[in-house]
Amino acid sequence: MSDAMSDAVRGAMSGAMRPSKSPAKAIGAIIIGDEITRGKREDGHFARLLKILAARNMHLAWAMYIGDDRQRLIDTFRRTLATDDIVFSFGGIGNTPDDHTRQAVAAAAGVDLFLHPEAEHEIRSRFIEMGREMTIESLDMGRFPVGSQIVPNPFNRIAGFSLGEHYFVPGFPQMAWPMVEWVLDTKYRHLFNATPTADAAILVWRGIESMLIPVMQEVESRYPGIKAFSLPFLGSETVRSHVELGVRGEPAAVAPAMSLLREGVLALGYTFDEKPAQE
Repeated sequence: MSDAMSDAVRGAMSGAMRPSKSPAKAIGAIIIGDEITRGKREDGHFARLLKILAARNMHLAWAMYIGDDRQRLIDTFRRTLATDDIVFSFGGIGNTPDDHTRQAVAAAAGVDLFLHPEAEHEIRSRFIEMGREMTIESLDMGRFPVGSQIVPNPFNRIAGFSLGEHYFVPGFPQMAWPMVEWVLDTKYRHLFNATPTADAAILVWRGIESMLIPVMQEVESRYPGIKAFSLPFLGSETVRSHVELGVRGEPAAVAPAMSLLREGVLALGYTFDEKPAQE
């Protein structure tokens, strides 16, 4: 970006910056199962969690997939439990030999498993409803790490559990998704719309991403509540190569940040078109 353009921007934007808000509490997802990591089953949790969060104007900060490997799960939960993130874990809470989540969480937290009285009540009630005989193996599904609370399961009453701000639900979508919604609506309603965001972008034709970095850096420097992003497209038979260049963050800062971005792109000699909002 030229010094002249940079000086002009400094003058035009003087006093327009707003102090950035404290970062929102991060939300993460852990999706567990060999069936997913080996490609035998297509994951639907990631996309659904994004929609569940978006409906409450909340956003996912990170996600990971892990197979049915107890030590890897222990190592992962040991790391995530040490954070203050809100974490949703899908799968592995059953009682078959390939289910390791409950045991891994207990090992990571350094506690034992115990038969949670509320989970036991729900399991016994469920078996009475079905007219089936209770077994020790059935009760094992209610053995959670010491210190856990239950996450109700409206589908079949076989509860999930939480430890701190980690929430462990089954891998079955018809069970897991209502349970996640219950957690959010019961425990985190105060975070709904807590950090509203907006975004906008332009298509920089024949853009070279590395040339656009100084423009992006200046935008982020001017607007601490804004994150600049770029998505290069190498071109096809019908669409020229371009870089989708935009900003995301505090709604009031998006428009002036985009003005600064456009000015920087023009100063570099590029042409651009606005990216349609519906895409």
